[in-house]
Amino acid sequence: MKPDRTLRTAADLVAAGLLREGRRPEVEAVAERYAIAVTPTVAGLIERSDPADPIARQFVPDASELVTTPEERDDPIGDLTHSPLEGIVHRYPDRVLLKAVHVCPVYCRFCFRREMVGPDGLGTLAPEALERAVAYIADHPEIWEVILTGGDPLVLSARRLEDILARLAPIPHVKIVRLHTRVPVVEPERIDARLIGALRASGKTTYLAVHANHPRELTAAARAAAARLAEAGVALLGQTVLLRGVNDDVSVLAQLMRGLVEARIKPYYLHHPDLAPGTAHFRLTIAEGQALVAALRGRVSGLCQPTYVLDIPGGHGKVPISAASVRMAGEGCYTVSDWQGREHLYPPASMGE
Repeated sequence: MKPDRTLRTAADLVAAGLLREGRRPEVEAVAERYAIAVTPTVAGLIERSDPADPIARQFVPDASELVTTPEERDDPIGDLTHSPLEGIVHRYPDRVLLKAVHVCPVYCRFCFRREMVGPDGLGTLAPEALERAVAYIADHPEIWEVILTGGDPLVLSARRLEDILARLAPIPHVKIVRLHTRVPVVEPERIDARLIGALRASGKTTYLAVHANHPRELTAAARAAAARLAEAGVALLGQTVLLRGVNDDVSVLAQLMRGLVEARIKPYYLHHPDLAPGTAHFRLTIAEGQALVAALRGRVSGLCQPTYVLDIPGGHGKVPISAASVRMAGEGCYTVSDWQGREHLYPPASMGE
């Protein structure tokens, strides 16, 4: 059953058949701290008879979210540490985040910015703050790439998005604009000609990083939205978070990565889940993640291989964390592991030895 509007309360979830009445009090308690939003598209994907449905697990609140473990933190990747002014995160020399909005079409239960987003979050950047943010970008010639994130920048109206991107057009050192979004998957009807035109307003090379975690999210409507973007010249990347109970299975990951490539979305990052409050039930160990990525390597084309990364807590940046397949075996020699875990000497021993 697909509702006709976005579900935003525990009562909405009960009425849509996504939540048992007996769980309503616990979800209301979660909603007092973290926002709820489930679009009609997402609600229509949830298998109501499956208590472990991987789509529901991503979007329907659970009482586990109220349990905070000692290692978790409100700002797990250190955005605030690297924010010289409102709306800007400048963690790496050649790129910045421009956080124009802190609202999303859906609220993922594992979100690493869950303390900042939602109706009671940091809101939309005011015009004066946006002017200061763009001036910062213009004043720093080392900035090659601007990444619009938040929040989800594609919740902005086409007019507002076009205005923001057009402000980047006259800045000569900015060559790349990237936007991070869930919209093509969770609200694909928003990807219309007007919005696509707005995405091209900067005149820069434009990338759209699409967040999808399960192959069922790649509906016919989502694929059609991706096609509209690709045919308009917007390059598409895929971002996935490795989540227990959602995609912690190599066959599910393989199906997802192949589906992304078939939709002209190049898998980019597979994120190890961050230490956001109330998300321990989603986290795998790094060793579990490495084993999944190693198994994926032998099953799918190189086109389908994302980089498995960890955002080091405290704002120290992303690092690849796939299991090392090469180790020293002697002077000038290495042992290399293949996709089945078998080890080989490189360079190989000569035929005469």
